[in-house]
Amino acid sequence: MYLKIFVKIKEKLNCGPLTTEGAVFIQIFALIKIKMNRKLQLLVFFFALGNFLFSQTPTLTENAKVSVITCASGDALYSAFGHTAFRVQDTALGIDVVYNYGTFDFEQPNFYLNFTKGKMIYSLSRRSFEAFLYEYELEKRWVKEQILDLTVAQRNQLLLFFEENYLPENRDYLYDPLLNNCSSITGDILKEQFGEAIVFDGSHLEKQYTFRQLVRQFMPVNTWSMFGIDLAFGSPVDRKATVQEHMFLPYYTMEQLRHTTFNGKPIVQRERTILDYNEHLQRGFFPLSPLFWFILLLAFTGIITYFDFKHKARSRWLDFSLLFITGLAGTFLFLLWVAADHTSTPYNYNILWAFPINLIVSFTLLFQDKVPQWSPKYFMFALGLMAIMLLLWILKVQIFSPVLIPLLLTLAIRYVYLIRYSKL
Repeated sequence: MYLKIFVKIKEKLNCGPLTTEGAVFIQIFALIKIKMNRKLQLLVFFFALGNFLFSQTPTLTENAKVSVITCASGDALYSAFGHTAFRVQDTALGIDVVYNYGTFDFEQPNFYLNFTKGKMIYSLSRRSFEAFLYEYELEKRWVKEQILDLTVAQRNQLLLFFEENYLPENRDYLYDPLLNNCSSITGDILKEQFGEAIVFDGSHLEKQYTFRQLVRQFMPVNTWSMFGIDLAFGSPVDRKATVQEHMFLPYYTMEQLRHTTFNGKPIVQRERTILDYNEHLQRGFFPLSPLFWFILLLAFTGIITYFDFKHKARSRWLDFSLLFITGLAGTFLFLLWVAADHTSTPYNYNILWAFPINLIVSFTLLFQDKVPQWSPKYFMFALGLMAIMLLLWILKVQIFSPVLIPLLLTLAIRYVYLIRYSKL
């Protein structure tokens, strides 16, 4: 009797054929019902049936819409480039949910270690549109929506895909800030679901930028955040991104969708602004910027080196500090190159000035008043590495942060002085 009721209810609600889970539910209920009285049987049956039916993917109606949501950049580093998500709404069914591929958890075990190693796990989350919008309302960030021109069947196809992705065993994915994030995945999903019918037209782009150029469009060069990014990025990010690869940035995804066709027609049916706020502008304070502090370091090193020269002395603490910090930075960059899984950190020629061996040399010079006999050759070698770095910069093999210039001059002044001092 209960099986007949179950099947009839599913047919009325257009839930599709009896699934494996449904069959299992009926079998389990059949095993336990003999031990229950009739009222308890009915209570358990309808509770379990309701839970099961509402866990199934509904069939969207003609009223349904599938759209791409673009959110403005925020003040925090993780939100500096904006955000992209999918929205599915159907007023007839009372559905209005956001599928968000940009979900991460600071409380994950080994969060920072995994981030450093390039093993950062992001997840697909599903929440009500109202709850999703609340965060952006609080932060006063604009939110825009692009409704996709899809048939009912295609909308249901995307919904089934999202629900399949949202299963616990499928929702996690390996995050890549440039190649696999909440924004780039938009183009990947459209291509995966609709194949060659989706065409990304790049004629609207003034030019195809490199990944580094794209990142710098959203973050001033003379900030500690951008300096750190420039320092960690290797030469792979200085290649031109393809038209679709530009979509790793939400703003570019929004613009690209305006120039994307599906079966020869624009994929965006219409656009609207949901929250209308001004763009968050990052205003830097020069005395807190890396350039200011590196210029200060250059002036300080120049003054100390002048007095060392006058007194035929050597400031060991200064040499130790410069060599230790550059050596430590170079060791970290080298590990990002060879021991991490990042696609953006290999072949990083910043180690030509932040030379890892400096870490060992710093302690050698700290405990000796006179410099070792091999030191002139070492510092000549270090100056040669910096010259090679400048050549790679000129040839655009890798683009370095211009903020580095005062720091390179600082190192050059001290290296030249140590070569001279060794001959005294």
